[in-house]
Amino acid sequence: MTSFRAHWARFRESPFLPACVLMLVLAAAAGLFAGSYTFAMANPTPHRLPIGVTGPPDPRAAAFAAEMDRTLDTEIRFTTYATYENAREAIDEQKIFAIIRSGGDNRVSLEIASAAGASVAQLLVESASEAARKTGVNVTFQDLKPLQSGDPRGLAIFYITLAAVILGFVGAIQLSVHARELNPAERVAFTLANALLGAFTIVAVVDWWIGALDLPLPESWAILALTLFASAMVFSMFIALVGRWAMLPTWGLMVLLGNPSSGGAVSWALLPSVLGTIGRWLPPGASVNAQHTAVYFRGHQHAFPFLVLAGWAAVSTAVFWIWRGRHPGGREKEPTPDTGTA
Repeated sequence: MTSFRAHWARFRESPFLPACVLMLVLAAAAGLFAGSYTFAMANPTPHRLPIGVTGPPDPRAAAFAAEMDRTLDTEIRFTTYATYENAREAIDEQKIFAIIRSGGDNRVSLEIASAAGASVAQLLVESASEAARKTGVNVTFQDLKPLQSGDPRGLAIFYITLAAVILGFVGAIQLSVHARELNPAERVAFTLANALLGAFTIVAVVDWWIGALDLPLPESWAILALTLFASAMVFSMFIALVGRWAMLPTWGLMVLLGNPSSGGAVSWALLPSVLGTIGRWLPPGASVNAQHTAVYFRGHQHAFPFLVLAGWAAVSTAVFWIWRGRHPGGREKEPTPDTGTA
C-alpha cells in the first residue's frame, strides 16, 4: 500500500496525469461529437409541419391533404386562409412550409418554400406525389422561395455560421495564449475587433469571391459579427469561471448542442422536438435563424434571434468582467511614482 501511494504521489506530480486526463476527455468528446450530430441529423423525421390551405372548398383537395398527412406519418397542422395573399404572407413570415391551393376540376397546387427547409420541401413533394397517386388528384408544384443557385442544398448558411461559432471561441483561445498581457478591457476590445474583421472576411469570401450566396452586406455582417463575439465571450466567461478547462463547457454548449440543433443542416421541423426548441435559444440557432431570414425572406426579419445573440454576448461579457481577476494574463500595474518631497 505504501508503495502504491508513493507511485501515485509521483504520478500526480508528473506531466502524465494531465496528459491521461486529457486523453480520456478527448475520447469522450469524440464519441459525444459523433453521437450528437448522428442523433440530430442521421434520420430526420417530421414532427409537426404547418401547412396553409386556400382556395374554394373542394372534397378532392381535402382527401388529398388527408392522404398527405397519412403518407408523412406525422402531424400536419393545416391552417385555412381566407385569401391566397394571406397564405403568401404566412410563407414570408415563416409560419408555414407550404400552401395547398385547390383549383377545382380535380386539380390541386402544392406551393412549397425550399428556402424554409430544403429537406422539408423534398419530403412534402414526395408525399404529395404519393397522395396524388392514391387519390387520383392532379397535383402541380411551384417553389415560392427557391434556394440560390450557388446553394442548391441550402447548407451554405449553416457552414458560415459554423465558421463564425468555431472561429469565435478559437480566436478567444488564441488571445489567451498569444496575447496574455492584454488587460480585460483590451481583451474585450480586441475580441470585438476580431469579430468585425472575421465576419467581414466570411461575407467577402462566400459572396464576392466564391459567389455561393448573395448576402445582404450590412445585415449578414452584423449577424456574423455578433455570432463571433458571442462565441468568443462565452469562452472568455468560462475561462474566468473554470480556468483551463473552459474549452469543455464551451465546446459542449456551442458545438455538441448548439450546432446540431441550429436548424441549419436539418430544418427544425425534422429535428427531435427537444433539440428544435433548445436550438432557438442558443447562439448557433439564433444566428442561422437571423441569417436565413436575411438571405431568403428579406423584409420579414424578426427581433428574437438578435435578442438571443445579444443576450448571450451581454451576459458572457458581464460574467467575464465581474470575474476578470480570475482570467489568466494581464499586465502588472506599474508602481505609482512617489511625488512626495523629502
